[in-house]
Amino acid sequence: MKAERPKRVAVTSPRTAAARRTRYPATREIDEQTHLGEVYMRSLLRTQFRLALFVCTVLACVVGGLPLLFLLVPELDSASILGIPLPWAILAALIYPAFVIGAWLYVRQAEHNERHFADLVERQ
Repeated sequence: MKAERPKRVAVTSPRTAAARRTRYPATREIDEQTHLGEVYMRSLLRTQFRLALFVCTVLACVVGGLPLLFLLVPELDSASILGIPLPWAILAALIYPAFVIGAWLYVRQAEHNERHFADLVERQ
């Protein structure tokens, strides 16, 4: 008598269905304004907001510190450069370049944050 071969059985993982699920790209999550997309956008906005607060705080300390400096060192109030009082010279020559440099650094870092966010979204 011939021995009967056992029937072939397909063995599958219980996670097979999970592996077949399609994952939406993060850009689609953002475009469709899903909860996950909102989380992504909130993280970008929070990062940009922290950067803006940092730059504004630094500039406010520099600008707000000048009156304190002139109050603590009264000799600076009477000093002059090329006939221009030192406080006015500092305001004209140092404050505006500080604002321009702060703005330039802010834009540079904000673009870096956006590139990092785009890489994160594309990787998903």
